[in-house]
Amino acid sequence: MLVTDMRPLSMVEDEGFRQMIHVLNPGYTLPSRTHFTKLMERKYEQTFQAVKTDIKATQSKIALTTDVWTSVATEAYLGITCHYIGDEWNMKSICLTTMPLEERHSASNIAEWLGEVVARFEIPPSKIIAIVHDNGANIVAAAKVLEEKHGWSSVRCAGHTLQLVINSSLKHTNIEKAVGAARCLVEHFRKSELACNKLRQKQQQMGTTQHKLVQDVSTRWNSTFYMISRLLEQRWPVTATLSDSTVTQRGKRYLDLKVDQWSLLEELSTALKPFECATVFMSGEKYTTISAVPPLVKGLVKSTQTVVFESAAVQAFQVTATEQLQQRWKKETTFSDTAPNTVILSSALDPRFRKLKFLTPEQVFKVQAKVQTEAFEVRRDHQQQCDGVHEQTSVTSTTTVAAPAPTTPLSLLDSLLDSETSSEEEHREGEGEDPNSQVRNEVLTYFGEKPLPKEENPLHWWKANENRYPTLARLAKSYLCIPGTSTPSERLFSAAGNIASKKRASLSPEHVDMLTFLHCNAQFLVSQ
Repeated sequence: MLVTDMRPLSMVEDEGFRQMIHVLNPGYTLPSRTHFTKLMERKYEQTFQAVKTDIKATQSKIALTTDVWTSVATEAYLGITCHYIGDEWNMKSICLTTMPLEERHSASNIAEWLGEVVARFEIPPSKIIAIVHDNGANIVAAAKVLEEKHGWSSVRCAGHTLQLVINSSLKHTNIEKAVGAARCLVEHFRKSELACNKLRQKQQQMGTTQHKLVQDVSTRWNSTFYMISRLLEQRWPVTATLSDSTVTQRGKRYLDLKVDQWSLLEELSTALKPFECATVFMSGEKYTTISAVPPLVKGLVKSTQTVVFESAAVQAFQVTATEQLQQRWKKETTFSDTAPNTVILSSALDPRFRKLKFLTPEQVFKVQAKVQTEAFEVRRDHQQQCDGVHEQTSVTSTTTVAAPAPTTPLSLLDSLLDSETSSEEEHREGEGEDPNSQVRNEVLTYFGEKPLPKEENPLHWWKANENRYPTLARLAKSYLCIPGTSTPSERLFSAAGNIASKKRASLSPEHVDMLTFLHCNAQFLVSQ
């Protein structure tokens, strides 16, 4: 109960809890807090070993996400999660730690802490393909250190980058005034119970859905979008409520927005909608996201340039957003002969985006050549594992069997990803080939197929076609496991925040880490 509901360990000493237990079982003596602390520590050790064993068992590479957080007790924590694709082609996410930090959060310290956690779980550094992080200067520098030391690709969180794109694009005087006015209006309703009651009455009279107004949060741009959207939905009930003298004093009539501000917010809401759609999609953990980054960026640029608005402020938003998208994601949408090209290779290994429409024909050819080179390495490494030797060996040919691919609906997300609705598969020849020829044929046949429809799950496709493309399937597992955002490590702090609340600020940082680890890795608790 303490782990599942994230209750403080001190709860077992609370008078009310003890009385309840006594009513349920008068003859039972409730153990002390120390007993439950030891129980939790023992459970942590068991679960830690189970997690370590699970990670060790996977043959694929894994990705990490990381973030830093400060609790209400002003204690800093480093959150780290681990991601890989299981044998059944399902995405697996594991909490490694929310470790307490006592020293300065410098790049070298963060890099060292990450190395310590990886070593504690006995993960070979060569098994890690990438680390996903936000755009903070210290974490970016730490990722660079680890990239140079271990070859881990540094992937910037798409959600955080989108936040920076939108923040820059909203910096227009008229937009800031209109959004600021909307914020003041919502704040007025939030603080006044009378205003909220009157608003409900007006909603009933006008037949409007009885939704509450939404307050935005500065660190989440999409909360501003939700605030604007809800305000537009409730425009007339809100205006009618504000005109009521019992709600708004004469001196505060300025709270209602001007007509041109309502019009601006309406256009701004339309302009922001594709960005909100992309943000929600990229925050998912149960499906592949990294491979969608380049086509989504191109789709956002296209959607921003094609819609025509009357407001000069929203037009300025479009121009800035386009520039920001192209500038901040240049590395992820352009192939480089010297860079790892991790995000682009992920797109190439996603059957939905294998045509790489966001690249030039010359760059597409280079990506295909790079995939083939990496496929040779994967084939060689796999054979070495099978033979139990540490030198290059030849392998016998593999006979492959074709498997069917799935089908079809459409949405805003599909249009951003440039959805296509047909997917046919070609017959593959290749018995008796030498290993290198087989890999070449795998690559040629794979890239020669039509793309999978954008609404289909690429992991399901790979599961059905693993026998057709055995080498590319192993490579795809390594790339498609990378999350597009650092949201998983941020979500750790929702759990940690519940545990390290004001009421239990005295809980030691080590026990916060243990409780968060147990709560977030519940699947390993169940299996014991």
